[in-house]
Amino acid sequence: MNIYSKTDRGSVRRDNQDYCLSGKTPEGSIWAVVCDGMGGANGGHTASTTASEYIAREIKNLYTGDFTEEELIALLTNVVVGANLEVYNIARKNIELTGMGTTCELVFIRDNIVHIVHVGDSRTYIIRDNKAIQLTEDHSLVQEMVNRGEITKEEAMVHPNKNFITRAIGIRCVVNVDYVECEYKRGDAILICTDGLTNCVSEEEIVNIINNNRDSKVVNKLVDAANSGGGTDNITVITIF
Repeated sequence: MNIYSKTDRGSVRRDNQDYCLSGKTPEGSIWAVVCDGMGGANGGHTASTTASEYIAREIKNLYTGDFTEEELIALLTNVVVGANLEVYNIARKNIELTGMGTTCELVFIRDNIVHIVHVGDSRTYIIRDNKAIQLTEDHSLVQEMVNRGEITKEEAMVHPNKNFITRAIGIRCVVNVDYVECEYKRGDAILICTDGLTNCVSEEEIVNIINNNRDSKVVNKLVDAANSGGGTDNITVITIF
């Protein structure tokens, strides 16, 4: 399996508050983390960088190939909870960083099982049978409205409050995380991204780009499409296939 990643400022924002890291464990498992920071240029960048680097460091230091499934799931959830406390404590010590936070997508693939720990409105998709299947559910006000039947998914995409998220890393001393898993099948592709991609590129176009670019060019194509669609936010993408 190959990992390709790219982060871009976009066409409108002055700073890039997204951050991502990825790697492989010694026995061949794959991990990736994507964070979309908030709280001003300094705060957003600090939050996303701190969370990503904390998660990467803890996985490298603590994970071993003989982990059971239960031990692996516990590790993944605990490192995201730990990243939350790390960001929160930094903000408490620096008044200029008060209120900073970040979304978080942590993906770990082992033995054809995709493990996901999710906070916020960044997303993880699996591309299968010419469809983009969203594996995570946005922690946002508009998603709650969709769930209640008040607006449609299409209306949510253009709603004025679409960027209001209900969960984030670093805002409070504790955080609730979602854990999701699915089977990885031959021919699948995993996409991890911030909303800078999904706000500007349709799922149909995303599928077309990934299916026609199963190489290192895929992340450039996705970022270019987001910028062509307005580039209204920072754009970060990681593909695994």
